[in-house]
Amino acid sequence: MRARGSWRRLGTKLPTRLWRILRSPRVSVADKLLFVVPVLLYWVLPDLMPFIPIDDIAVTLAAAGWYVGRMERKYGPNAFE
Repeated sequence: MRARGSWRRLGTKLPTRLWRILRSPRVSVADKLLFVVPVLLYWVLPDLMPFIPIDDIAVTLAAAGWYVGRMERKYGPNAFE
């Protein structure tokens, strides 16, 4: 039960946390591009990997979770409040 609750909490807060990080003036442009470029490339060029049955949204959510965690470790968890 606990794991399910943590996934639900992650899913509801992840877009807000991601948006705050991408809008923050404290985060460098290079750090922002670390998320934006790979996700946009995957959405625009999905035919480069036609045999991988992963939905664009799933890849974006996985990348967002990784990115938010990385930026919160780098800048601190309360840096984007």
